[in-house]
Amino acid sequence: MTTVDQSNPFQGPGLEKQNSKARVLDVGFWGLTLLLAISAGAVLLWVIIQTALEAVPAIQEFGFGFILGTTWDPVANVYGVLPQIYGTLVTAFIALVISVPLGIGVAIFLTEGFAPKWVTTPIAFAIELIVAIPSVVLGIWGIFVLIPFIRPIFGFINTYLGWIPIFSGDGALGNSLLLVGLVLSIMIVPIIISITRGTLEVLPKDLRNGSLALGATRWETILRVMIPAGLSGIVSSVMLAMGRAMGETMVAAMLVGNANRINISWLQPGSTITGLIASQFGEAGRTQVAALMYAGLVLMILSLVVNILAELIIRRFQNIE
Repeated sequence: MTTVDQSNPFQGPGLEKQNSKARVLDVGFWGLTLLLAISAGAVLLWVIIQTALEAVPAIQEFGFGFILGTTWDPVANVYGVLPQIYGTLVTAFIALVISVPLGIGVAIFLTEGFAPKWVTTPIAFAIELIVAIPSVVLGIWGIFVLIPFIRPIFGFINTYLGWIPIFSGDGALGNSLLLVGLVLSIMIVPIIISITRGTLEVLPKDLRNGSLALGATRWETILRVMIPAGLSGIVSSVMLAMGRAMGETMVAAMLVGNANRINISWLQPGSTITGLIASQFGEAGRTQVAALMYAGLVLMILSLVVNILAELIIRRFQNIE
């Protein structure tokens, strides 16, 4: 017969009851998280299936030519989204070109001892405020503040760098692919800053101290040790920011100019998939709704491809590490 030592704090019915309660809580928490994960996946799958079902009439009627078509004419019942695909990719690319170096640079400034402590908190607060600004407010700001300010700059670029195809064309008035890219970069740079900053902060201090102890300068430590060590997190922030830029609606609808053509020049108006859907969905007929759903499905596929590439890149960097 087993006896229980009452003086031993690790034995006794109270401890067994506590362990049993902890096991129940663990199982309950596991079940709850599993349910939430399944629910999130189910909602996403439901959205994709519903969009695909709504797009079936357009898929059957226009087929793959919808993706390669350049005409969007509801009157003639002819639809193609190649200009919108081009505009979506170009504006997201412009936003990344501007925001990636800026975001990574600010994150390094905040985490690697360049910024005084009294500066770090206000900057972090300002970054959170930028995230909280509604996109429609940024669109209005772009129309009434940014366009008048930036029109002379666009004119200067067009005059002296017009020999470069992406800055060519006449009448650079403001609404353009480049303007949308600029505003999108403002929207996505906080994502890159926050995730990159968090990545650099959680890296072991021994990496930094060891590099400095071996005689490396601060910049050599940052460029050759810290950034490679946190590269997977940095790439994740860039891919998340790109997904946000590709999916932004109001800024694109308000600032891109909604020109249904492919303009090599970034100073000229264009169109994006989200801008097309936002501007035409309210008054669309049955066939046009199906075409817009098809365009939304194309955008989801583009986003899926971007996420898959991001996952492959992250895994590759993790394997290298």
